[in-house]
Amino acid sequence: MSDVVARIAPGVASFEAEAWDACAGAGNPFVRHAFLSALEQSGSATARAGWQPLPIAIDAPDGSLAAVTPAYVKSHSQGEYVFDHAWASAWERAGGDYYPKLQIAVPFTPVPGPRLLTRDPELAPALIRAVETVVRQNDLSSAHATFLSADDVTAFEAAGWLIRTDSQFHWQNEDYRSFDDFLAALSSRKRKTIRKERAAALDGLTVEHVTGAAITEAHWDAFWAFYQDTGARKWGRPYLTRSFFTMLGERLSERILLIFALREGVPIAGALNMIGDDTLYGRYWGATTEVPHLHFEICYYQAIDAAIERGLSRVEAGAQGSHKLARGYRPVPTYSAHFIPNSSFRKAVADFLEMERDAVADEIAQLADFTPFRKGEPSA
Repeated sequence: MSDVVARIAPGVASFEAEAWDACAGAGNPFVRHAFLSALEQSGSATARAGWQPLPIAIDAPDGSLAAVTPAYVKSHSQGEYVFDHAWASAWERAGGDYYPKLQIAVPFTPVPGPRLLTRDPELAPALIRAVETVVRQNDLSSAHATFLSADDVTAFEAAGWLIRTDSQFHWQNEDYRSFDDFLAALSSRKRKTIRKERAAALDGLTVEHVTGAAITEAHWDAFWAFYQDTGARKWGRPYLTRSFFTMLGERLSERILLIFALREGVPIAGALNMIGDDTLYGRYWGATTEVPHLHFEICYYQAIDAAIERGLSRVEAGAQGSHKLARGYRPVPTYSAHFIPNSSFRKAVADFLEMERDAVADEIAQLADFTPFRKGEPSA
């Protein structure tokens, strides 16, 4: 591997889609060329937005793309969902500049998946070394690879990066044949609660699932209104531009599931989901009318319905949200990896991560005891 030469590219859009996807695979839609290039070309993930695309690639001897990682030079820590603001503050109090830093991630997307995209897994260590070289040669404070697949965690840990643990809530499909089949696995009290929530949420409303070629610009216009409302409340301004959704629909319509709640034929709420090979990924939600429990219905229960219908293994409903626990979503660990060249700061972060890791493990264990699944109770 000593003769491997890496290069920096100006963006994902500079690669041929076929070459990129040969490394990324088709299972996780977020690392596909169509998704990442749409973020760039729509003006959502750009240097002006604080996400300067800087993918790092390794070519095979024949000149074809052999390995690549979606990397970005960051001038802030927004849109990452793995919070390092305290690290930045400590670094700057010590007289250093935390920004710019290097971020290996899918922008604005807290979804676990591959970040070391290779046609040959043996190239992963070389790709990591290339990232480290970019950090050192450009005097960046650090590099951070977030929401990693299990294979990537192993590779980064072997390379000596610091591993950070967090958690999300995922729904697991235990070979359920219907939503009622899933409910039968819950305690009777939780079954009744969920049935009441669904009935209240859908009173006077209809639900529409739209995917593939059936998605129109009118659907995106409706969803854009929902997304803007949620984005304004959560982040001050939405991360994504309107044109991103049009591009996404043009490039990945077969991987999109829009779920709308309609009153008298007019959409009043909606959620955007992405369809992976074995997972339904809940991404964005919004509403223009407040309806009790409608968020749970559209984002969680309808997603479970869709996953069961498609035979998918799980639903990942995004970051945070302990309220998902009562809806049958279980706590699971998520992982990130961190490269910090400064030895003193690395040690301080390592000590912090060790304590945090224990706390996260304890929290996951405690939350797992409060899942709604029945314990020794007969099914109904």
